[in-house]
Amino acid sequence: MKRAILLVVFVILALLSVFVGVQKISIIHIFTLTSEQWDIIWISRIPRLVSIILAGAGISICGMIMQSLTQNKFVSPTTAGTMDAARLGILVSLLVFTTASPLVKMGVAFLFALLGTFIFMQILERIPFKDTIFIPLVGLMFGGILSSITTFFAYKFDLIQNISSWLQGDFSMVLKGRYELLYVAVPLLVIAYLYANQFTVAGMGETFSRNLGLSYKAIMRIGLVIVAFITASVVLTVGMIPFLGLIVPNIVSIYRGDNMKKTLFDTAVFGATFLLFCDVLGRVIIYPYEVSISLMVGIIGSAIFIYLLMRRKAYA
Repeated sequence: MKRAILLVVFVILALLSVFVGVQKISIIHIFTLTSEQWDIIWISRIPRLVSIILAGAGISICGMIMQSLTQNKFVSPTTAGTMDAARLGILVSLLVFTTASPLVKMGVAFLFALLGTFIFMQILERIPFKDTIFIPLVGLMFGGILSSITTFFAYKFDLIQNISSWLQGDFSMVLKGRYELLYVAVPLLVIAYLYANQFTVAGMGETFSRNLGLSYKAIMRIGLVIVAFITASVVLTVGMIPFLGLIVPNIVSIYRGDNMKKTLFDTAVFGATFLLFCDVLGRVIIYPYEVSISLMVGIIGSAIFIYLLMRRKAYA
């Protein structure tokens, strides 16, 4: 029943996303739209809708994978330095490959995101104190270091305005021909579903995984590659979106449990629905102006994050 309600809300918000904006387009007059209005729908509104769905589903699944592999509910691409590493990779691509195509930039961002996530996982293995709150704090400090390095070199080479565009997530600039990199998330989400049970087992530890005949390191690498690729494509296309990969898997696990294969679909749909809600709200709250998606998700997500912390303390 809850899944049916979630799908209904998702469809309603998807329709609102297409017909809400500065240019008024009414769903009632869908069959009498002008050619200019149809151009707005196909060039701007539909690409924006698709990018929101792919980004919301992708980052949410990344958070679920990282939480499963680390056995920590407060680890995500935001709190593990993955997004900050991807942004550093974008800066390097701007410095070294000045005329590179978006595909090359995504490749560089992917390598940095993968390396950053791998370093974070290595740090975790060397931390004897495995407290639930302490680990994401380490990730935030690690991400802060990467962000400082990025900002320093951006100032040094006069690229601070360029790199700032990837600091604030924004869907307003998404147009046809400028969001297709996000399609890389589709096959990766399928792979994540196929390996969902293996990720769950790998999260129980290396010894337990080996006893079940599972290649622990191989599964970890697959998970990190999926997280790095999706994160790099989202950061390069729409910018950084905080809290999404952190709160969505936690909310879904409250009412669906922790079986990753059973909750992966719900996590993807809920992530897309949550991002759609924040985007539509950002478009109407100070209409005709627009609030960036990173700000909307940051405000709502931080409130939910505080609630999750308080709930954990209450049920501890």
